[in-house]
Order: sequence, then structure tokens, then C-alpha cells
Amino acid sequence: PVARTLVAHTEAVLDQLERAEAYLAAAGTKLTGTLRIGAFPSAARAILPPALVALGRDHPGLELTVAEVDPVHAADLLRAGELDAALTHDYDRVPQPEHHALTSAVVLAEPMYLASARPPGDLDHPVASFRDDTWVMGSPGTLCRLAAERICQAAGFLPRIRHQIDDDATVLSLVVAGQGVTIVPRLATMDPPSGLVLTPLPDVRRLRLTHRRGADAHPAIAAFRHAVHTAVAYQPPAGPAPAAES
Repeated sequence: PVARTLVAHTEAVLDQLERAEAYLAAAGTKLTGTLRIGAFPSAARAILPPALVALGRDHPGLELTVAEVDPVHAADLLRAGELDAALTHDYDRVPQPEHHALTSAVVLAEPMYLASARPPGDLDHPVASFRDDTWVMGSPGTLCRLAAERICQAAGFLPRIRHQIDDDATVLSLVVAGQGVTIVPRLATMDPPSGLVLTPLPDVRRLRLTHRRGADAHPAIAAFRHAVHTAVAYQPPAGPAPAAES
């Protein structure tokens, strides 16, 4: 109990330090220093490039660094000060845990798709119609893997996983090659291979911008937030048309 109380006081102190640092940074005439960004693969590919271009153009004195980080690890890296901001995500079936030292805001809610090489046999229960197929999923312990497994479990079965791949382009190429089916969010469908069938699911993934509590007013965080929102607003539509009833 004493340790928990001490942690609560420590997080309050760190919050105030973040606010003080934000105040000092805002008092400067130019935005300088290093902004360390973490992002999961599909956000790093689809969201970060235009956001980084805009930040570099508007704030040339700001040094930007990016590390690919699964959201499972982003919270610890932010709390430890190894990252300043991170693009994270959570799912309807895998909600984001609360971290008292961090704050998070949704910047994009994207639909989920069942990706396959052929249309599902039952459009009312598309995931269940592939219960006897092999599946392509992310590495154990990643949020995308956990979310996909829970969607399959809700459909009444445990997926038989043949391939464990984290790169979306590779996953979709394996699906088209007949190596299995998978579940992907919208950002993974921006440049799909020919022959891919996408069937919309009711599940949603939320892309979030997460940083340490107290850093909201930091000009570098505010600039990054604006750049991310702008990049999200200009996202192209998803890939192939979803499966339709014959």
C-alpha cells in the first residue's frame, strides 16, 4: 500500500514536470529539439510519411526520430522517457488499458475486414465460414494477434494458425497465394494484391495518439498532433470492394 501511494505521488510529480517543460518550450521563438515517435507498422507506413513531411516543412529545427513499436510495448517506453509520443491502437475486443501516467486520444476509427482469396460461404457469419481453413496472423503477444483470435473465438472456433507474420503486405500476399485467411484493419488494405477479397466485419480498431500526461501543451506534441490529424484526413479509401452477395 505504501509503494502504491508513493507511485501515485511520483506520477503527479512527473505530470507537473511535463507541464513545466511544455511551458518552457512554448516560451521559445522556434520549435527545436528532438521528438521521438513510436508507431506500429501500418501507421508508420500510411500515416507517418505525410505527417513527417509536414512537420519538417513547418518546423525545420525539430529533429524527428521514429521507432517501430507494437502498442503492447509503447506505454512502457513512453513512461521511461524513451519515446515522446506514439501512435498506438486498440480494438473493440481488446480495449486499451488505463495508464495513469499517459493520456491518449483517438485520431481514427477504422473498420476491420476478413481478408481471403475467395468470398465467404456465409455472409451473415463470414468468419465462421472459414473455421476449417488455415489462418495467417501476427506474432504471439501482439494486439492484432489477440484481437483476431478473439474475433474467431466469438465465431465459435479457435483458428488453426499456419503462418505468423507482422508485415501487412506479406500477410495479404500469403492470403492471395492460398496460404490462409486473416483479419486486417483498413490501413492494411491501402495497396492490396490482386485477387484479394475483403469482407467487412462489425469490429473496429481505434488508432490513438498517446503521450505522457502533462505534455498536451508542449508545442512539439501539439505540432505532431496537428500533422497526424491532417494525414488521417487525407487517407485514400480501402482496397478492393468488399464481398457482395451473389
